[in-house]
Amino acid sequence: MVDVFEQVEEELRSDRYKRMARTWLPIGAGLLVVALVAALGWWGWQSYVTNQADKASAAYDRGMEALQANNPSGADAAFAEAAKSGNGAYKALALMQQAGIAVTANKTQDAVKLFDDAAKAAGDPIIADAAAIKAAFLLMDTASLEDIQKRLEPLADDKRPLHAFAQEALAMAQLQHGKTAEARQAFVQLQLGQDVPDDVRQRAQAGVQAIDSGTAAGLAAIVRAAVALPSPAAAPAAAVAAPAQAEAAPAAARP
Repeated sequence: MVDVFEQVEEELRSDRYKRMARTWLPIGAGLLVVALVAALGWWGWQSYVTNQADKASAAYDRGMEALQANNPSGADAAFAEAAKSGNGAYKALALMQQAGIAVTANKTQDAVKLFDDAAKAAGDPIIADAAAIKAAFLLMDTASLEDIQKRLEPLADDKRPLHAFAQEALAMAQLQHGKTAEARQAFVQLQLGQDVPDDVRQRAQAGVQAIDSGTAAGLAAIVRAAVALPSPAAAPAAAVAAPAQAEAAPAAARP
């Protein structure tokens, strides 16, 4: 009798295991398929991103070579390709190069839009803020002080990487619109600031002296010179630096 019960119990266990196998094996197989599809999808996306970055890099290099060869139309086409193929830093830098070409061609509104697009495309705050400040400089002769302030005040916050440059631009805009006292105060603060780059500090000192001597009108030339600076030429890998390095960066990060 015992043997019979053991046999029945063994058959029940066997039947239970079979039912469990029928239930869980399809689920396990399905999970493996999902994991495999996810892994292949991630690999495919990574390959696509790498391929697009390579295309953007090659197009950007062609644009720089065309600029050096004094071929602005060829450079513009290459930078347009880089902006279309790339993302983040490459796209932003390519758009800024296009904006510089538009400035040279006296296409101010086109340049402003390109700088604005670059600021939106950049994933790095240094590149984004540099593009936004350049756009503000281009509009200083035509836009209202209120419009310039809307553009620059967020960038002038002490937590932003290029805040000193934005504060300087705000002071220049105030000066252009007859706000001499406000501009002088801003220049003084830049003179005394602890984390202000030396060139900004020197220009601030010159601004205070020009205001005090009554020759502040000559500062408009500084604005025009700042706008005429070329767009960043550095590769995105070099441009994506820590905010603390922004002050020491070359023209690639300075408006």
